[in-house]
Amino acid sequence: MKRFIQNIKNIWKVEELRKRILLTLFLILVYRIGSFIMLPGVNAEAVLANASKKGGDNVLESLLSMFSGGGFTNVSIMALGIMPYISASIIMQLLGMAVPAVQKMQNEGESGRKQINTYTRILTIIICAVQAPSYISLYASSIKGALPADLSMLWWTTAVSCMVAGSMFAVWLGERITDKGIGNGISLLITVGILSRLPSSFLAEMAANKNFPLKIVLEIIVFMLIVLGTILIVQGVRKVPLNTAKRVVGARAVDEQGARNYLPLKVNASGVMPIIFAQAIMTIPVMIFQQKGSDGGLIQYALGDTHGVPYNALLALLIIVFTYFYTAIMINPRKMADDLKRSGGFIPGVRPGDETAEYIDSLVSRITLPGSIFLALIAILPSIAYACNITSGFEYFFGGTSLLIMVGVVLDTLQQIESYLLNRHMDGLMEGSRVRGRRSINEMSSGF
Repeated sequence: MKRFIQNIKNIWKVEELRKRILLTLFLILVYRIGSFIMLPGVNAEAVLANASKKGGDNVLESLLSMFSGGGFTNVSIMALGIMPYISASIIMQLLGMAVPAVQKMQNEGESGRKQINTYTRILTIIICAVQAPSYISLYASSIKGALPADLSMLWWTTAVSCMVAGSMFAVWLGERITDKGIGNGISLLITVGILSRLPSSFLAEMAANKNFPLKIVLEIIVFMLIVLGTILIVQGVRKVPLNTAKRVVGARAVDEQGARNYLPLKVNASGVMPIIFAQAIMTIPVMIFQQKGSDGGLIQYALGDTHGVPYNALLALLIIVFTYFYTAIMINPRKMADDLKRSGGFIPGVRPGDETAEYIDSLVSRITLPGSIFLALIAILPSIAYACNITSGFEYFFGGTSLLIMVGVVLDTLQQIESYLLNRHMDGLMEGSRVRGRRSINEMSSGF
């Protein structure tokens, strides 16, 4: 506790860091206020009554509400949240692998990045314009008494425009946090949206188990252990030893080995993307069977229940497959081998060139297996928590995309703050070593 208080004092002493943190908190507050501003003409009492009646029983509704910070169930102007921008970023990244023109922009440095960002924003507007009417007609209209009785064309235009503007405003807030705040703005907004659901979910769990305090204590201990395991895997790195050739300066040989003596290969190089892809695919049959009711027979039994064994087994299999797929996209052994050869570096006992590429590829394949199994386990942990009678809503904090995003963004935020302190010759936030952060959501999707 004493060290924590000292760290807070050190942060407050750095004027630039203090201003960045205060600005970040202010922009986050603006984002949270926006998630409670309802669309024009929406009946607030009907929306609140619907939310209290359902209590988070619908799985898709709970997930979408979590990532939008509650804006989805509030029929807010920010009901779509930041997710259209994430979708647009993923699409641009996939186009970068298939379209030569996008690949050229990716290789043009800062100017190419600005062009890609412009196209990503345009694509975000298009996605919002498509999703907004669907949200109103499929979800908002299902809430009895929420929408006005007369849905004129003017109202539709106003509502859709407000939702598009709300999502783009959230994107703007994220970019301002990245530029003027402590960084990782898009990722931070998603994390804040997830964490905003934690207090109410935990209170609901306590109310449901008020006669079993020992269960609450055990759940907290298990949650902390899961977070600890997630941190270990997220920061897990296989260090491949490297040697560098000596450089002759004048009449003296200079050994540059100390500059970089290993090649880091992350155990979880794909990040959270495999879970996002797999859940997006598995969402389709769930939505179909929820619309059809109970006419799906055996297929509905297998895929219609998101907490069932068949659904989670298929989800885990898809995550493992997508982990290998996305890792192959993110890590190019041939390019790494060529870069090592040009810089005069080599792996001891391995010839530069093709043998180095094959060696790196074999290492990546081996360390990807435990990483993919871990991601699959994380994805199905909410269902395991549900089977242990943990209330709906609180179960999602025991695993899945939300846990990986929270852990990764918190680690990266700590790294950002620590870098400011270290630049001012102060002690870091973590004693003994620096925090190794994880790539942000935005970085994994645009390069995001």
